[in-house]
Amino acid sequence: MNQVSYTKRNCTDQEKIETFLLGERTGVLGMVDGVLPYTLPVNYLWYKGSIYFHGMGSGKKEKILSQNPPVCFTVYKEHGTVIDPVPCHADTSYMSVMLFGQAEKVRDFKEAAEVFQKFLDKFMPKYYSQPLTSTLIEKYRSGMDGNQVSIYRIKPEEMTAKENAVEPKELFTMKMP
Repeated sequence: MNQVSYTKRNCTDQEKIETFLLGERTGVLGMVDGVLPYTLPVNYLWYKGSIYFHGMGSGKKEKILSQNPPVCFTVYKEHGTVIDPVPCHADTSYMSVMLFGQAEKVRDFKEAAEVFQKFLDKFMPKYYSQPLTSTLIEKYRSGMDGNQVSIYRIKPEEMTAKENAVEPKELFTMKMP
């Protein structure tokens, strides 16, 4: 099990973690490509206790996940630099969550349509007037290569969260002359 080594920064507040995952938009997907790591920033959705992301249905990410589904997914937000009278004590204010699990392709078109609709609701609220259907998802093909779009789900097997929360007055701000 992965543990936060600097326990002072450990965040165990599940409501705070949930709110953070719901509010952020981009995470970093970490995969293993042979012996080397391969990371990729992706838009994501936190829904029903899982991370969802999507892609063209082809390419390097698709190839790696089909051969090696264990992943790490990290969501983070930097709030700023924490000031301190001692230069070496300056720090960063942040929140981060790391999830470990298996990236599993969503093959059920009803679930895929539901997830895609949630993506639209998150990233483009009220833009489209008609909800997505499973038939549309099943028939849609990427304009890039003609492949069916892929949706992946990561059900966390492990999750850690860290934060360094400080008051705004403790953050460095550039003073203009």
